[in-house]
Amino acid sequence: MRPSVAELGSAHAAAGSPRVIVFGDVIDDIIVTPTGDIRPDTDTPASIVRTAGGSAANSAAWLAWAGCHVDFIGRVHVTDLDRHRALLVEARVSPHLLGEPDLPTGAIVVIVSADGARTMLTQRGANAALTPRDIGADRLSRAGHLHFTGYSVFRHPRVEDFPDLIRRAHDAGVTVSVDPGSAGFIGDFGGERFLEAIDGSDIIVPNLDEGRALTGENDPAEVLDALVARFPLVALTLGRDGVALGTQEGIRLTAPSKAISALDTTGAGDAFCASFLAVLLRESSREPDVLSRALSSGLDAAALAVASIGARPRPTA
Repeated sequence: MRPSVAELGSAHAAAGSPRVIVFGDVIDDIIVTPTGDIRPDTDTPASIVRTAGGSAANSAAWLAWAGCHVDFIGRVHVTDLDRHRALLVEARVSPHLLGEPDLPTGAIVVIVSADGARTMLTQRGANAALTPRDIGADRLSRAGHLHFTGYSVFRHPRVEDFPDLIRRAHDAGVTVSVDPGSAGFIGDFGGERFLEAIDGSDIIVPNLDEGRALTGENDPAEVLDALVARFPLVALTLGRDGVALGTQEGIRLTAPSKAISALDTTGAGDAFCASFLAVLLRESSREPDVLSRALSSGLDAAALAVASIGARPRPTA
């Protein structure tokens, strides 16, 4: 049996700061931006940048940037423990990492096209060893919110562990949000099976492609309605078209994108999700004015994210 994540010391949180557990993937992003069309069977000049990534770890960094106290739980290769701990601490996140002796740290090669679109080649590595059982009752008892992504669900051998995690969180008075993460992996995993795995979540934040994969609907309004039938609050990100929000109380809101140009869209969804959640976690109300402020904050962060290479906020931000 694998050990649960060690209880490491956490940074001091500001008074009243929401306390969030983020559970999930840590990735080394290798971001490749060709200077022109890729030429098969020969060289293509490119900018190649290596940065820390992973949807869950990115979300943790953006939640901390937005003023939350964040405890991050994940797994990397044992030789990368110090490096990834330091990177998370630099982002003002409290890291709770376990080292895997036999699995490499997860990695993604991200190929960025001239219009900012991404092609991603993924190796999950040590992330595949992460389990909801790594989140102990003591950790949950000190949190107000739990966030995880679909990447932790797709390859986990015991899908039933995720509804159990959500029940354990709710029993501890902890709300739960999920970013589904990948339309391609949802297609491989099965949309209905994934929805069952995250059943009971309070908030989900898919993009349109993920929403389509989950519902079988095509029109954004129909995708949103189908998801709201299952989850209390849904924020459906629409790329350049902004975001649409729905609640089971009948609220429907839209907001346009604030991005002027996109240098690299890696992490834009994570930035939106984190800053959107940070507003909601400070407010008990779910009235339209609060939801509108949350959307605006999320879109501000997404615009900042796409303006530079890399998926996390700059340490000086």
